[in-house]
Amino acid sequence: MLPKLIYDLALILILASVVTFIFKRLKQPLVLGYIVAGFLSSPHMPYIPSVVDEEGIHVWSELGVIFLMFSLGLEFSFKKIFRSGPSALFISSLLMVCMILLGAAIGRFMGMSPINYIFLGGMLCISSSTIIYVAFNDLNIMNKRFVGKTVSVFIIEDILGVVLMALLGSMVGGKGGDAREILGIFVQMVFFLLLWFLVGIWLIPTLLRRFKSYFSSKETLLIMSVGLCFLMVVIGSKLGYNAAMGAFIMGSILAETLEAERIEETVSPLKDLFGAIFFVSVGMMVQPALLLEYLPMILILVVAVVLGKMVFGTLSFMLFGCSLPDAVRSSFSLVQIGEFSFIIAQMGVAAGVLEDYIYPVVVMVSVITTFITPYSIKFAVNLKFPAKIDKQEGTKENKVVDSPTLQAAWYGLLKNYAVQTIAYGTLAMAVIRFLFASLLEVTREIFGHWVGNAVCGVLVLALLSLFLRPIVMRKNNSQEAEMIKESGRRNMILFYALFVLRFAVGTAVIYYVVNILSPFNWMLHVGFSIAVMALMCYSKTVKRRSVVMEDMFLYNLRRREEVMAEPGQKLSYARKLSGRDLHVTQVALPSESSWAGQSLAQLHIGSRHGVNVTAVIRDHVRTNIPGGSMVIYPHDVLEVVGDDQGIDQMCARMNSELVDRDNRGTEGMMRIKRMEVAEQSTLQGMPIKKSGIRDHYRCMVIGVEKENGLLSVVGADYIINKGDVIWFAGEHADIMRLQQIMEDEK
Repeated sequence: MLPKLIYDLALILILASVVTFIFKRLKQPLVLGYIVAGFLSSPHMPYIPSVVDEEGIHVWSELGVIFLMFSLGLEFSFKKIFRSGPSALFISSLLMVCMILLGAAIGRFMGMSPINYIFLGGMLCISSSTIIYVAFNDLNIMNKRFVGKTVSVFIIEDILGVVLMALLGSMVGGKGGDAREILGIFVQMVFFLLLWFLVGIWLIPTLLRRFKSYFSSKETLLIMSVGLCFLMVVIGSKLGYNAAMGAFIMGSILAETLEAERIEETVSPLKDLFGAIFFVSVGMMVQPALLLEYLPMILILVVAVVLGKMVFGTLSFMLFGCSLPDAVRSSFSLVQIGEFSFIIAQMGVAAGVLEDYIYPVVVMVSVITTFITPYSIKFAVNLKFPAKIDKQEGTKENKVVDSPTLQAAWYGLLKNYAVQTIAYGTLAMAVIRFLFASLLEVTREIFGHWVGNAVCGVLVLALLSLFLRPIVMRKNNSQEAEMIKESGRRNMILFYALFVLRFAVGTAVIYYVVNILSPFNWMLHVGFSIAVMALMCYSKTVKRRSVVMEDMFLYNLRRREEVMAEPGQKLSYARKLSGRDLHVTQVALPSESSWAGQSLAQLHIGSRHGVNVTAVIRDHVRTNIPGGSMVIYPHDVLEVVGDDQGIDQMCARMNSELVDRDNRGTEGMMRIKRMEVAEQSTLQGMPIKKSGIRDHYRCMVIGVEKENGLLSVVGADYIINKGDVIWFAGEHADIMRLQQIMEDEK
């Protein structure tokens, strides 16, 4: 007998395919179709068969969230988020705070207890990244200018959402949740994010490159990528973080590898399948009876979410540099709550602090706002603004400085010092925590307490040297440093004071290790730490190994861009367009496009749409500033510069001018035809290579038939004679054209 889960999957997938077919014909977003299919297959719909094993469907829906977040990480790497600048962090933080206060105020007005209305505010503040991402894809607006900023904002919302869940968990656990604890949770979260990113970028691309031949097939690549995804999910959950966050982080790490596109293409079917099940499971939570009972509360919360995010979101985006049109389009994309709200609600129910009705009410609010989201996005995208307003007025164009000033030199140097200290400091603390947890007890058991401490300490300091030396010595002889040292005594004193401060940071880390492991006086520990730090700074072996390690990390981080771009032709110009109405995006040529085989000059993209093709990317090979004679093929990625209107027109034309294979019949199929050369034929007496069979008729000679009926393969120099029986190969239309001409010559 089949398990109930098999019946349930058959039911929901058949229903989803039928409903989404209807929604596709109605030109509605597929997400809504999945939710309707979930409602129809739920136990709350008595007129058709319903799902039996709801717990099993819930597990599959969790897989859907994981694959959706993994694909999101592959699409938007950490580097892309960092390039958006600190504004995305400020926008996310301000919007979340406003929504938490709004939700708490509504809950208090409805008579909820403090813990209930605080949880309610937390449920209303985080938008659903999966719903937004799928809606963007369904509406085919991923190339819009505002999408990049919106994606950065909702990804940071997810990261801050994990911090919020940890904070709420500490509150229900009786820990109080004071300012010190909030700071500790945030620091720990940042620590693990940086650690995963640094170790992942250093390790995973290196392994993929070393075992490239093993991962050449799609099968092994799929197994490897999904395995790494779930490994990070397990690690994240063991450390107390959301599973979806681990999937996203692994996706962002793999996004920096040369195999990113292949992985994304390979995982895409899994994402589509499990993502559909996730949205079906959301629709299954719709309860008509509950909808009627708590309808006023649900409507109030829906209005609060939609209007709150529209108003507060628009103000937040504008406050931190976005134009009014982009601010409206971004904020109208965030008008929903989703999976994080469910997780927060479940956490409150499990802790016994939430009223029973809050969880299903929040689910209903999520379902309704999910229905609203695609229409809200479509409305904002189609909303017309006056020409003077519909410009990128908030962000100033970046200026290119040929020779750095003293102020610019200080800024660059301090920025490098800060990045190095944070990155290497994170790795140093991870080494200390890991080795103390895994190695210290082992060495004590083998060598005894104090000798074991010494052995463990030597190993810890040996590894720490690779990270502490760069904190102190890196960039001391850079162009900025030399300029500062030569700019006057005051600046030179400040520079060396900064060096002493960095030396003290490294010494403090060593002192922390020594003070735990050594029984001697603290003054001896200080002197020993200073001596060890000085030895690390001037050791050529430590310098060589730390440089090799850093070069490997930077090579992995930059390799994908270097392969896709010629030296000196990076995408830095994309940021310089941020102060204009133009922006840079990439579009892939569909496999069925009739543009395939045509040159850029024949397509007239610039003259018809006002869009410039700045690069063509084919199989990781990038051609910058392609000429008009360059021919494009299916799956080529065109990097284009233009405004939203021009890019939309180009994409609409590209996606509409397709080859209708259903109506072509046998036109594109290869045919073989046997024909005899007549006495009056123009082919008589000509070598095959000059006959025009290949160039003019687009056919080729397979062979010449002998008297015994066998075919003889002939070369391009073969002279065609009258009476020769030649076998030709070519497409159906070309063969028929050649046959007609040869028959006319008889």
